[in-house]
Amino acid sequence: MGGRWVLHLDMDAFFASVEQLTRPTLRDRPVLVGGLGPRAVVAGASYQARVFGPRSAMPMGQARRLCPHAVVLPARFGLYQSLSERVMAVLADAAPVLEPVSLDEAFLEPPALAGAGAGEVERFGADLRAAVRAATGLPSSVGAGSGKQLAKIASELAKPDGLRVVAPEEHEAVLAPLPVRSLWGVGPVAEAGLRKLGVHTIGELAAMDLREVTGLLGTAIGTELHRLARGVDDRPVAPRGAAKQVSAETTFDTDLTAMAAVHDAVARMAEAAHRRLVASGRAARTVTVKVRSADFTTSSRSETAAFASSDLGALTVVAQRLARAAVPEGGVRLIGVSLAGLTDDPPAALFEPAVAAPVAGSVAAAPEPLPAEETVAEPADRPWRPGDDVHHTEHGHGWVQGAGHGRVTVRFETRSTGPGRARTFAADDADLTRADPLASLD
Repeated sequence: MGGRWVLHLDMDAFFASVEQLTRPTLRDRPVLVGGLGPRAVVAGASYQARVFGPRSAMPMGQARRLCPHAVVLPARFGLYQSLSERVMAVLADAAPVLEPVSLDEAFLEPPALAGAGAGEVERFGADLRAAVRAATGLPSSVGAGSGKQLAKIASELAKPDGLRVVAPEEHEAVLAPLPVRSLWGVGPVAEAGLRKLGVHTIGELAAMDLREVTGLLGTAIGTELHRLARGVDDRPVAPRGAAKQVSAETTFDTDLTAMAAVHDAVARMAEAAHRRLVASGRAARTVTVKVRSADFTTSSRSETAAFASSDLGALTVVAQRLARAAVPEGGVRLIGVSLAGLTDDPPAALFEPAVAAPVAGSVAAAPEPLPAEETVAEPADRPWRPGDDVHHTEHGHGWVQGAGHGRVTVRFETRSTGPGRARTFAADDADLTRADPLASLD
């Protein structure tokens, strides 16, 4: 019989899998999700693309060179959020306490598995994966072990679309050969320090004397990593607190050099952050504007009011005022707006100059977005871009495959239709309108 069992569920290549689900023509093709500009990064890559080298967070230009035949699509975060909610609902039914890590992964510790054997855990995990697929149509991988670390590693070993249960008697054999970077808390600096001592694997770290580990990494971190390396992990599965801020940022294809363009960009970022603020049912006291110049120098300005506000106009005015002070000489490469000091019960008071003084000397690194919503800057003279959701009065829902020279090609399909037919229209066809991405789930 076993003891404690923690499960980790991870949706496989989540963003790309959602695109393949709702656009059936792409189901067996390499897909890259992310920005379309020269400075964009990959937000997600399908397994068909990954075999050629592209990975999340890689510059999109590099990913496209590695996989030139990939279909590149802009992210549709609203759609991903909707499917994430379905996944989390399934997991919440399986366990009363759920710890979401991101949109596409979470830990759970089902009470029904306390003291269960590995066979029972394997059946539970298989049923969980089946329930997620039934609710979403998407593949997932599940790992199970005696703690969160083992469960996370097990789900990685299970990918793609698999299940891996690490029984107590085999945790040492599973952990020992893995690189030390597989452990939580081991970053590039710790890895380099361990490598100098000839420690490359988790097994080698586990075999070290604790005093040697703490001497290198410090008492707190060293002790924790040494325990994890030996498979000792009693950290609880617990709900995470609400985000401390909401934010949005964008990197521009070409540097902005006019203040009017900066103000327009700030307004778009403020609106994107505001959508997340309103969706959370909260209001904000602090507005921060982050600006990155052409030479990658980053500065920010913050302003905090006496009372919180959820008024878009008031928040935008503050952000634009801060931008005037934050913009450096030369061009602007990136702009971000974050809203912090969040409250659940917003009063009527708004930001006003009389009560909202800028933070003194606030040229500093802006707080990291938790998480940031990346917005794509779209030129005004390009009404359609590949990946846009559209609706036609006769043909229904579809997505743009290509556009230019006054024409737009649309493939009409959704999750339920199977691969659809592509048709070409005049770009200004009155029967063709923008559509809600959620309609592609039908």
